[in-house]
Amino acid sequence: MDVKEVLRFAEELVFAKTGEHLDDLQEAILRGAWKGQRYSKIAEEFHCTEGHVRNVASELWQVLSNVLGEELNKSNFKTTLERCRFSIISSKFAKDCTQINNVNVCGDTLQPPEVPKERSPSTPTSDTSQPQTRLDLADAPHISLLCDSPDGDSFASRTSELATLEKSIVEDKCNLAAILGISGIGKTALSLHLIQKIQHNFECVIWRSLRHSPPLETTLKTLLEFLLNKPAIELSSSIPDRLSLLMEYLRKNRCLIIFDDVQTILSSGQLAGNYRPECENYSILFRQIGETTHNSCLILNSWEPPREITALKGENSPVRALQLKGIGIASTEIFRHKRLLNPEKWENLINAYRGNPLWLKIVATTIQEIFRGRVAEFLKYDRLFLGEELAATLHPQINRLSELEKKLISQLSHEVNPVSIEQLLKDADLSPSELFNGLQSLGRRSFVEIEEQENETLFSVCPVVKQYVVSNPVN
Repeated sequence: MDVKEVLRFAEELVFAKTGEHLDDLQEAILRGAWKGQRYSKIAEEFHCTEGHVRNVASELWQVLSNVLGEELNKSNFKTTLERCRFSIISSKFAKDCTQINNVNVCGDTLQPPEVPKERSPSTPTSDTSQPQTRLDLADAPHISLLCDSPDGDSFASRTSELATLEKSIVEDKCNLAAILGISGIGKTALSLHLIQKIQHNFECVIWRSLRHSPPLETTLKTLLEFLLNKPAIELSSSIPDRLSLLMEYLRKNRCLIIFDDVQTILSSGQLAGNYRPECENYSILFRQIGETTHNSCLILNSWEPPREITALKGENSPVRALQLKGIGIASTEIFRHKRLLNPEKWENLINAYRGNPLWLKIVATTIQEIFRGRVAEFLKYDRLFLGEELAATLHPQINRLSELEKKLISQLSHEVNPVSIEQLLKDADLSPSELFNGLQSLGRRSFVEIEEQENETLFSVCPVVKQYVVSNPVN
């Protein structure tokens, strides 16, 4: 039997017993059991908890056990099903009906209603212990490609951030939340792990990528099509009408919506937070969600905060923002996976690359390929090695800067030590207003590092950004 035959046969057994078809998660459990997958892997693919998968699996094994009249579980599923199916097909009644434990299973190749081809984990899953959550995660990337640990299962480095977000969204019921940080820091991965933890608190969970800067009317259309289960032809084409429909639904239902790559609807060449002209009306959506009373939450993943976030955020506000930092010592999992040597030097590497998971994966690959994993040998060289891959992640972010920010980041990158505002005013030849605006905008883009020394605020840029700017002048 191949996996399609398994699903067809199990479908007929369950349908004959319960009158219900297998849902997507049940199919995934059977498919995984046939292939020897762990429940944790199935949970990862469905963006749900391992406990939820185990509960659904337990109920499914019980149904099949009742049909077959013998104990069935994950470990004996394959051999038991093959044996039972062979027995049915060999029966002289195979072309009519065979009775298994008082349940009639009809023959003639035992074709049940057609089992659809593999479906996306974005469709609903079954859980009898709690309200069903409808998922639309078709736009979401695979979580194992984004995690700081190679197996995709561990996320211990972000425990604090996950707890903060869970409290803000589930307990405090904030309406609008932004997860901010430089490219590669882990915003998308954090959001995917957050879904696993809190999805059971919502009736619907929807993921939308804004990577290609869709117009607001398109984004509203796809949201409403899923939420209302209506084709676009039945929806008004007017943006105010679609906004009104969406807000009405968010008031009556508890929904979690994630917008990824929000920076793509924001403008280049201006200070952080301004919109591209064709995407300006997203500000209406964000402001309505942040300012009005409803039961839902919108999460924005972005390199920089839209202006509504900076204007409305606060500890007691329904609008929150979380600025992600590096993962620190947890980065050693990346190094172990890459089989790097000289663990006593790993902390130097983490500090230099500021614990950015993507940067560290790129540099660890370089160390393995060129230095056979010897970190100490790599660190002999004074200048940080960026390489084309790492530089490519920084280029679009640096290229977004306004002329004021480019001037300021160039000045900071040529400073040996952190500098004060007074020194920057002198060296960069800027007015106080220009300097304050530039520093604030660079800080919102996660480009400026701030420290206190003897009651004085000092500014610098991290070594990786400094190296990129020095090697690729921005003026």
